[in-house]
Amino acid sequence: MSLTVAPASIQTPALRRGTPLQLVAVGNGRWRVIDAAGRIAGHLDALIDPRGVRYRARRYHPGSRAFRDLGDFWSADDAVDCLRFAR
Repeated sequence: MSLTVAPASIQTPALRRGTPLQLVAVGNGRWRVIDAAGRIAGHLDALIDPRGVRYRARRYHPGSRAFRDLGDFWSADDAVDCLRFAR
């Protein structure tokens, strides 16, 4: 399976009503996930899959100075929940 970065035309996904997190666009198909206190929880990347759009949850790891992939999901809500609960 081949995943590619989403084009600039992809829109910000609507998250489940009542989620304490919000998305802020930071690039083509990439959003910063912000919690209610204004802290960065991680990033959400949209990827094009032959079967549709997938969402990759990523978190910055200070020790390695790199992002770590937490998983790919068919739902933006599931990817954001991964960031919310994987602290």
